[in-house]
Amino acid sequence: MNKKEGGISVSKMVTLGRTGIEVNKDGFGALPIQRISLKESTKILKKAYNSGINFFDTARFYTDSEEKIGHALSEVRDKIYIATKTAAQNSEDFRNDLNISLKMLKTEYIDIYQFHNPGFCPKPGDGTGLYEAMLEAKGKGLIRHIGITNHRLAVAMEAADSGLYETVQFPFSYLATSEEAKLVEHCKKLNIGFIAMKALAGGLIKSSRAAYAYISQFDNVVPIWGIQKEEELDEILSCMKNPPEMDERLSAAIEQDRKELGKDFCRGCGYCQPCPAGIDIPTSARMSLMIRRAPLSVYMNEEWREKMKKIDDCIHCNHCKEHCPYGLDTPKLLAENWEDYKTFL
Repeated sequence: MNKKEGGISVSKMVTLGRTGIEVNKDGFGALPIQRISLKESTKILKKAYNSGINFFDTARFYTDSEEKIGHALSEVRDKIYIATKTAAQNSEDFRNDLNISLKMLKTEYIDIYQFHNPGFCPKPGDGTGLYEAMLEAKGKGLIRHIGITNHRLAVAMEAADSGLYETVQFPFSYLATSEEAKLVEHCKKLNIGFIAMKALAGGLIKSSRAAYAYISQFDNVVPIWGIQKEEELDEILSCMKNPPEMDERLSAAIEQDRKELGKDFCRGCGYCQPCPAGIDIPTSARMSLMIRRAPLSVYMNEEWREKMKKIDDCIHCNHCKEHCPYGLDTPKLLAENWEDYKTFL
């Protein structure tokens, strides 16, 4: 049993498939800490560790997120598991990314190294040299397990079926479709670790207790909660301490969200960025939902009025549409959200 415990005892553990890695059911998603100071991130990361969280997920793409993890947690490296990612398109860039990640994280190895949302499933002999570079790194002891992240169901399914990956990371929340839920069960059947990103659907799900209760029903799933503020961490720690059970009230809240949001909404993954016209696409494309699910003061202010006005500057290059892993007509979605936003002005 490959178990590491943080500062307090934890009872709800999950084994990530055939990696044998046993982690706390609740992982730390470190994308958001790139937006806060080193001092703030250090406090949050240490608190997470001291509260029993021992799995931290980051990426080379997340600016200084790796550096902040290395700064805060290098002294307890042997008691935590770290997953990071590379978006490299060739073996040379792969090696460069890995070396930088090792340096930033202040570690000699990565527990799970993941291909970061590739548009295809990397395999030996595909001409990119990526999977070969992954095997080379594993042979040298620089990485211990091979994973992949994706926002495309077909690619995630192909990766699971390939037998080449020990973990699959995919968006999963109670807004998931039945096909996406099948991926979770498929990974369980194949003994592949399943890491759930966006368990709060990029911020659209407001009830962390409902999200927590839903995810808890899947014993092979490790959600990585994206945490930027101490109060967000406290919400998760509260759920860890007093796990919410699925009851009629939470079930009703989930059904209401499913009905309201449907499936054609922006998940806020950010793969449409950067926008040549400078539009903040991930939030602007779901503004109609946000202004109905948060206090109006959060988005009906001068800062966001100016950001939404940028939609008028759209040059219709279709970069966002072509890069949306969910196949959304993003320019149309932006225009609709801008028109709706103006009705509140």
